[in-house]
Amino acid sequence: MNISSKVDRLPPSGIREFFEIVVGMDDVISLGVGEPDFNTPWRIRESGIHSLESGFTSYTSNKGLLELRDLISKDIDKTRSTYYDPEDEILVTTGVSEAYDLAIRALVSSGDEVIVPEPCYVSYAPCIELAGGIPQKIDMEERHGFVPKPEDIEDKITEKTTAIVINNPNNPTGSCIGSELMGEICDIVRKNGIYFIVDEVYSKLTFTDDFSSPLNYENMKERTVLLDGFSKSHAMTGWRVGFAAASKQILGAMNKIHQYTMLCAPTISQKAAIEALKNCEEELQSMIKEYDRRRKFISKSLNRMGLPCNEPNGTFYVFPSIKSTGFTSEEFAKKLLKEEKVAVVPGTAFGGAGEGYIRCSFANNINKLREALKRIRRFINAD
Repeated sequence: MNISSKVDRLPPSGIREFFEIVVGMDDVISLGVGEPDFNTPWRIRESGIHSLESGFTSYTSNKGLLELRDLISKDIDKTRSTYYDPEDEILVTTGVSEAYDLAIRALVSSGDEVIVPEPCYVSYAPCIELAGGIPQKIDMEERHGFVPKPEDIEDKITEKTTAIVINNPNNPTGSCIGSELMGEICDIVRKNGIYFIVDEVYSKLTFTDDFSSPLNYENMKERTVLLDGFSKSHAMTGWRVGFAAASKQILGAMNKIHQYTMLCAPTISQKAAIEALKNCEEELQSMIKEYDRRRKFISKSLNRMGLPCNEPNGTFYVFPSIKSTGFTSEEFAKKLLKEEKVAVVPGTAFGGAGEGYIRCSFANNINKLREALKRIRRFINAD
């Protein structure tokens, strides 16, 4: 049997591979899966149910329902001060993962290079390789707040560089790129004529006033592909609905691929997303308030037990260092799961720069967080 060499070379997802171990284990507290523990707000669920009951289950336009694209356009204009034409510059996708894959395949030709600061989400480099591109990785360091240094970006740029991809806020570290640094990165992008693929799926889950999108800067719309969605902000992971916003030319190329591979995002999910944007601000703010309480609790607890971590400015993750234990990231995660039945993700799942760290999700209720932290403390003999 001949398997594509590109696929054969790819390692399995570091997250999914690890959690195969968890399946079937009893009494496991998971701090691993990047999924809100809240139910999708009732208004949103009711909208999906109404769509089913009304028989609204057929295909939509490839680009998605125009009403949804119009609401997305207005939200982007409100939050990033940039207008996108709902007709030609917004594409509704099956989650942000599809939006990212489309962006890479639309912009990357064989041999092109894409700059990828790590630690980062697990699919970034593999999708580049599947498109025939070459990931050029930059290590982000804890001492610099897990954000990329402009000089490191400059050093990686060659005549083959097509784009830089950044997740802001960052999964797995919870770091945010502030206005000054974002301005410097945008200057580099414009100066070198490359594209900025920015994944802002956690942009509504921020806990700092100094969060910035490249779209907040002049002359960046034509050089930016914005990716965002509803999975994290509105607890809609299983609904699989995200979106991309880009110039007409780039969006058209992405939609061409989308037409052949996905056709359209789920109709019911699109109806639910309309309700999320129109009427669920109160529920969103309530979830953010609870995440804020949890992030302070978990980061303070980890620091007290000798696993230093920065208090995250966004997402629902902390990224503590476990270097003091003498274990590798994978050893720590496997031993913790086996001995104390607490599941975390090894930092190496997010690239080599994640060695010495683990990702812990605080998208779990406070009582389970307390018990998980109690078990971690016992595991490292920190009493």
